[in-house]
Amino acid sequence: MKLKAPADSWQDKISGTEEKFCFLRIIIMRGSVFMKINQKCEDKTDEELARLATEDQAYFLCIINRYQEKLLYYIRRISNVGIEESEDILQDVFIKVYKNLNDFDADLKFSSWIYRITHNQVISNFRKIQARPQNAGVDLSDDSYLKLASDLDIEYEINNKLLRKNIYQILNSMDKKYKDVLVLKFFEEKDYKEISDILKIPMGTVASLINRAKKKFRYDCEKQNIEII
Repeated sequence: MKLKAPADSWQDKISGTEEKFCFLRIIIMRGSVFMKINQKCEDKTDEELARLATEDQAYFLCIINRYQEKLLYYIRRISNVGIEESEDILQDVFIKVYKNLNDFDADLKFSSWIYRITHNQVISNFRKIQARPQNAGVDLSDDSYLKLASDLDIEYEINNKLLRKNIYQILNSMDKKYKDVLVLKFFEEKDYKEISDILKIPMGTVASLINRAKKKFRYDCEKQNIEII
């Protein structure tokens, strides 16, 4: 079931070069409008915000505020781009979300839909530049890498800094299909159904990829003499 917006909805009025200016107007609104609208958003689900945003642009601020940090981390984790390019990708993501709210399928989780758009935008960015930069890698600036280490029974009590560095290297050297599912499962904490929706692959394939990715990760750990319990 797709959301239905009024015939003269604001999304229908933007196209081409206007989209970034329209998006920037929303950003400019944040200082004066967001504090007021935020109180109305706190008790709303993502799906409710998506519906409300088709009628009132101000509610899109809540979607931006709720997802910008999560998606920026996600972009950096699955891509090999620096912070500035990640922020550019994120803006493109929100523009696409902004323009396509009418196409959101309310039978899906909104988080899966917006992560799918983000994942596809990263792929599109790779195609544009035709090569990944060599001076950047998966962003592990928080402690979420410990979830992966714990699941794989990797000894991490002795030297977390070294472990973080090793996980950087291993994840960045893995095949993209394996890195994608590991990042979604252990860093974004998505379940199999959400990963299936984001990557548009069957749940059985998700389970198989995660199992193979974990085996590959453990094998690479052993090659690098990272201690396994």
